[in-house]
Amino acid sequence: MSSERILVGLSGGVDSSVAALLLQQQGHDVVGAYMKNWINEDNVIGHCPWRQDIEDARAVAERIGIEFRVVNLMDDYRRLVVDYLLDGYQRGLTPNPDVMCNREMKFGVFAKYAQAEGFSAVATGHYARRVEVSYFPVGRALCPTVGDKPRPTSISTYALLEGLDQNKDQSYFLALLSAEQLRLARFPIGHLTKPELRALAAEAKLPTAAKKDSQGICFIGEVKMADFLKAYVPEHPGPIIRATDGKVLGQHRGLHYYTIGQRRGIRIPSNTADQAYVVTGKRASDHALLVAFDGPAAPGLWTSECRVHSLSFIGEPITEQCRIECKVRYRDPRVAIEFTPVGASLDDARSAHIRFAHPQRALAPGQIMALYDGERLLGGAVFA
Repeated sequence: MSSERILVGLSGGVDSSVAALLLQQQGHDVVGAYMKNWINEDNVIGHCPWRQDIEDARAVAERIGIEFRVVNLMDDYRRLVVDYLLDGYQRGLTPNPDVMCNREMKFGVFAKYAQAEGFSAVATGHYARRVEVSYFPVGRALCPTVGDKPRPTSISTYALLEGLDQNKDQSYFLALLSAEQLRLARFPIGHLTKPELRALAAEAKLPTAAKKDSQGICFIGEVKMADFLKAYVPEHPGPIIRATDGKVLGQHRGLHYYTIGQRRGIRIPSNTADQAYVVTGKRASDHALLVAFDGPAAPGLWTSECRVHSLSFIGEPITEQCRIECKVRYRDPRVAIEFTPVGASLDDARSAHIRFAHPQRALAPGQIMALYDGERLLGGAVFA
């Protein structure tokens, strides 16, 4: 393996710390950088851990002896991720800021910064694997020959595979990356399990070896989404309506606080033993929140087919009907689907019709669908 000059996104967590350590041990010229995306400058949503994260990232860099930088990307982040998040919720969608952060920031703005600074690659602590693969294009008119026998020309490219630790696999969050972004990306820890990674961190005496994994929104840490939305999205009350008979059950503060499939926080009693209400839809015309008793009969809760848009492929786009797999949420297992591209031209189709092998629960517009061929991530799309 040839040596590269690699910029590692040091978040202040143990995963990115070990990513930097492994790349250094492999002989690469490694520099660590903390992406300063959000500092809660309005002080309206409680504690944000960015100061401690910077100090932890700096301590890791000092421990392994690499240069450390703080890269201010706050303006780009507000424009590309936070505004996307707020706009989506205000339109009744369920956006995914983590997926957008990876596409627009880590492997977008941050990667461009790295290239401008002379780095050949960007590395993160994602549990995913980047591998080089070869394929033979179908329908190629001209092929090199050996004697009088044609020999297809193989093309080398990169594929993105799930992390080996299925409990930590994060390939779903990389579903909207492009082939060019994957070419620049490095995922040094994708072959490790979390216990193995912790052991490496402890052996190297990294300051983050025992640090707990962060939870919550990607850019504000231990803050609930509802608290964030309360601070930045105006409330717009409306009725809570039972979808089965149209009965008004109560009032909500705003549709942006709810997503399809939500059971907690609706604040209406069921008055029926062993039954609970679940959100089944949102009606923009009168700002109504639709609910029903949770179960197979809840209208709109389960679906066998759907439409997705904003298709993005890491490799060759899918232009014909085929059978592949998908994940409809991060923690969900892969499910078999029939994928049918649609559009004015199948060659540039940006949407598709999906038919599931088994009905899926609570698919919310704005959420991300990740597309797979076995453990290989093909790309992703957005639920319509």
